[in-house]
Amino acid sequence: MASTDDKLELLKRVPLFAGLGRKEVEEIGRLAEEIDVPAGRVLMREGQTGQEFFVVISGSVLIERGGHDIRSLGPGDFLGEIALIDDAPRTATATTETNAKLLVLAHREFHSLMDRFPSVRTAVMQALAMRVRSLEPEAAH
Repeated sequence: MASTDDKLELLKRVPLFAGLGRKEVEEIGRLAEEIDVPAGRVLMREGQTGQEFFVVISGSVLIERGGHDIRSLGPGDFLGEIALIDDAPRTATATTETNAKLLVLAHREFHSLMDRFPSVRTAVMQALAMRVRSLEPEAAH
């Protein structure tokens, strides 16, 4: 288990949270639970309802869509935010490729955080826009 200071340092290095102030990062650290997950564990399934948002502390997570590998995520990467924002089914399946340490924020905590700290909501929206642009580079945005 990472110390509180270690957890905050990890959170500050996550691109999604990099522009946030200390108060916001501390609140994320307070709300996020650190979990150890064995290799091969499915974190979310494409088409199912999402209830959690994850930040990878260590290890790797494979993202698949339609049965095809999309990419691997590693330390500092995050996943699960899209389904939490629009309450729609997950857009991909995520499975740990190695033993992993993750921070997890549940649906209620994630929305509470965005409601109390508009800067977190803005950071999430910017990250989503970047993902859309990278997934559909030929589309007019």
